[in-house]
Amino acid sequence: MNEKKMARAEVKFVRISPRKVQIICDMIRGKDTKTAMAYMQNTPKAGCEYMIKLLKSACANAENNFEMDPEKLYVAVAYATGGPTLKRGRPRAQGRMYRINKRTSHITICVAEKE
Repeated sequence: MNEKKMARAEVKFVRISPRKVQIICDMIRGKDTKTAMAYMQNTPKAGCEYMIKLLKSACANAENNFEMDPEKLYVAVAYATGGPTLKRGRPRAQGRMYRINKRTSHITICVAEKE
């Protein structure tokens, strides 16, 4: 079986909801890295800032650690999973409190070389 080499980069404990980041992951998955970078730079989403930095890191890992050609790279895997949730409260009527969940994400991007 032909196993593909993949270079990966991940960031953990990012203070953004995984649901928001997953939209961007779906948008760039399967695209070549230059196209993915262009999409993210022109998309007004909060998670794009983290994803651009992460994609650059994954490309650098591919080039330096695996001697892959940067022109042939594409986004093979991109996903965001939930990290620990910061639980906060908001005061409400009659001395009660409503829970506010401040979610965090673990984001992973893997790039591979096209044949």
